[in-house]
Amino acid sequence: MFFIAAKVLWFLAQPSSLIALAGIVGAALGATVAWQRLGRRLLWGALAALLIAGLSPLGDALIRPLEKRFPRADLDKVAPIAGIIVLGGAEDNRAEGWPQIAALNEAAERYTEAVALARRLPQVRLVFTGGTGTLLRKVPPEAESAGRLFAALGVAEERIVLEAQSRDTYENAVFTARLLAPKAGERWLLVTSAWHMPRAIACFRRAGFAVEAWPADYRAPPVASLVRINDSLPDGLRRVDFVLREWVGLAAYYLAGRTDALFPAP
Repeated sequence: MFFIAAKVLWFLAQPSSLIALAGIVGAALGATVAWQRLGRRLLWGALAALLIAGLSPLGDALIRPLEKRFPRADLDKVAPIAGIIVLGGAEDNRAEGWPQIAALNEAAERYTEAVALARRLPQVRLVFTGGTGTLLRKVPPEAESAGRLFAALGVAEERIVLEAQSRDTYENAVFTARLLAPKAGERWLLVTSAWHMPRAIACFRRAGFAVEAWPADYRAPPVASLVRINDSLPDGLRRVDFVLREWVGLAAYYLAGRTDALFPAP
């Protein structure tokens, strides 16, 4: 139920949807006599929000605190690494079915970093967790294409472990903990997008699974700038959409009892 409610509510509440709704309602009211002033205000408000979200560095300002929250784990510690866990979310399921190993989106670094780690740590297991996160379309689980991709990139098949039932981050953690049954003292690396790492770490902690962060897929520039203008208005708006979704997700997971901290820390 949480999965369905989250998908529906965020589709309606994300900034791009609200801006579009304000513009449509404003245009409709602007054509009337009684509500013309309100309609104009909505139109101007929608335009201002579109320009701020699309062109300003607002998205970067919201992304940076998330990406800086968890540094990468120290691989030089004495204790060995037991395995690498990779979260789904890098699959472009709109292209599913074409003759390619895997269709990836902007978060493809989750996969490339995982394979690089697997080569650096040739004795450990590579675990992928991710099923189908779509609501209206039936598509194969991400784990299927992830397994093909890891094998094609040289990871031995006996090292690959796939979890294909989870639909969101909380289920990633719970189902992976059940599958692996980690022992006390084991070191497991968690690979996901840097901006997603706080919520992911919190979910694994809630599931009783101690993991160490290996963030990838950084989106904000290394140096903050208050005057940087985005190259593309749609791209800037999309950045605000996904990062606000992450902040809202942190709050929703905490209120729903899926995590123990509102903004998890190392």
